Amino acid sequence: MSHADDHVGTRRDFLYYATAGAGTVAAGAAAWTLVNQMNPSADVQALASIQVDVSGVAEGTQLTVKWLGKPVFIRRRTPEEIEAGRAVNVSELIDQSAQNANDPTLQATDENRTLDEAGEWLVQIGVCTHLGCVPIGDGAGEFGGWFCPCHGSHYDTAGRIRKGPAPQNLHIPVAEFLDDTTIKLG
Repeated sequence: MSHADDHVGTRRDFLYYATAGAGTVAAGAAAWTLVNQMNPSADVQALASIQVDVSGVAEGTQLTVKWLGKPVFIRRRTPEEIEAGRAVNVSELIDQSAQNANDPTLQATDENRTLDEAGEWLVQIGVCTHLGCVPIGDGAGEFGGWFCPCHGSHYDTAGRIRKGPAPQNLHIPVAEFLDDTTIKLG
């Protein structure tokens, strides 16, 4: 007869199981706290999506808003700017990707970079893809779009890189029209 047979279901066994159970619960609570602290804070979640009233943006002008800590250019283009953007052959571009977060597989045609089918509204993140400077707009540069004076990147009327060190077109954020005068970013 073994000595272990005397201890089946004893108080000592209960204490071992209770201690192991409490340790498991404590480890789970600690793990949950560590994982949960990696979630974005409430102020970041509140800024993840904003609505912008564009009723006051006249043709040929742009509005700059701050979204997720970055400038976003919302431009209402003129027919001449639309025509200039649509006349460019994609094969001539440095970056042939639309850089459009709404559909990352698109080519960099003017139609794939604008928010509406008519091409009047262009919404893009206003950060140069070279070193993160903020380009100058309103027809600046050699291609009538935006120009980054820090390092000489020239963007056309559709925000596509045409000359200079920037490797990519200006990025297009997730955006949509909620109604005729309100754009939702994010």
